[in-house]
Amino acid sequence: MAAASTSSSSRLAFRHHQQLTPYSGSHPQTPGSVSFLSGSHSFSFKSLETTRRSQFSRISVTVKAESRSEEMQLDISLSPRVNAVKPSKTVAITDQATALAQAGVPVIRLAAGEPDFDTPAVIAEAGIKAIHEGYTRYTPNAGALELRVAICQKLKEENGISYTPDQILVSNGAKQCIYQAMLAVCSPGDEVIIPAPFWLLESKLTGKSRLLILCSPSNPTGSVYSKKLLEEIARIVAKHPRLLVLSDEIYEHIIYAPATHVSFASLPGMWERTLTVNGFSKAFAMTGWRLGYIAGPKHFVAACNKIQSQLTSGASSISQKAGVAALGLGYAGGEAVSTMVKAFRERRDFLIKSFGEMEGVRMSEPQGAFYLFIDVSSYYGTEAEGFGKIEDSDSLCRYLLDEAQVALVPGVAFGDDSCIRISYAASLTTLQAAVERIKNALLPLKSAVPV
Repeated sequence: MAAASTSSSSRLAFRHHQQLTPYSGSHPQTPGSVSFLSGSHSFSFKSLETTRRSQFSRISVTVKAESRSEEMQLDISLSPRVNAVKPSKTVAITDQATALAQAGVPVIRLAAGEPDFDTPAVIAEAGIKAIHEGYTRYTPNAGALELRVAICQKLKEENGISYTPDQILVSNGAKQCIYQAMLAVCSPGDEVIIPAPFWLLESKLTGKSRLLILCSPSNPTGSVYSKKLLEEIARIVAKHPRLLVLSDEIYEHIIYAPATHVSFASLPGMWERTLTVNGFSKAFAMTGWRLGYIAGPKHFVAACNKIQSQLTSGASSISQKAGVAALGLGYAGGEAVSTMVKAFRERRDFLIKSFGEMEGVRMSEPQGAFYLFIDVSSYYGTEAEGFGKIEDSDSLCRYLLDEAQVALVPGVAFGDDSCIRISYAASLTTLQAAVERIKNALLPLKSAVPV
């Protein structure tokens, strides 16, 4: 996910994700701690008192027992795992903007990656029909066979990769697929490599590197990895026997010619080590239906299936019927999807022209998805009257929300603090109003911007 302003779409740079220790917490095991050892089926539970004291202060409230008058202290501390998780900035800003809108503030919401189109009628009707016909019970944990067969057919015809239904797992959205895949293949101490505008891939891989995550078309830059670049990545990946690749292809159909989508698993020697994640939210405007899937070698998919059976069980039966209808629309979603893509392209072109005319803004043209990742770092260090100093992408987004009433996502959420992300999954009229507000809000800062 190289920043649009610092690298071209043909360059790929990476940084290390924090080492994954999902079962042992963020601190070394100490006497009195709980131990979840990888590969063990007999867990030892001991007092967490020692660990809690060393990690954070105990939080308590005073309560009174019903049967007696004395007071007691109730421990309301949270798990260190929860405290280590950072909230999603996209979700937080979207929720804040929604709350403001519900309070009557005319906020323009361009933070969430959610198409503004309704789900195509054929798909919605399939969901309604499923309800009326009583298709409202559990499906197999891995997903209805009808849907998994349809997914296999889609992957073969559109992506050039072959799978059988037992190599497909349907989940409650692509995000769940990614989460379960990481739980399934990563052990404590393993490294996960994710794209960022900092280092070259080959120099960052070690013997501990277990998973490389690719997203093309990319969120947040909209860049698309060419076949030549993917082949070069595959050449590097092939040198590392432990390294798997998780290919997030959720935006594959939202792509602008001449760019084309290539599935990483279709490259020679990559099928065996690739987990392909996709879904219905973006291309088919089905964000609320919560339906995604993962495809890969049976050994890995079966592990993900086991995890899902204990987390959520299968995805909604109604959504799965709708998913079958979506895949029946034709190649790449047929006319319904191409109509949406045409509108996205028109919006992209408008934003490129509009921000290109603004002083102190740099960007490159997205080739896919519906995001614009613009470099606004020239405004950092300026003082905004009534707001204070704009120091980074976070403070600039807060300023634009306060002053312009436009909700955007700071680039720091994606590893590049010099940029902000704008979702153009909104009508052209809405985008025109947003650009005007942003331009007016940045105007007072103009004199402080280096020419």
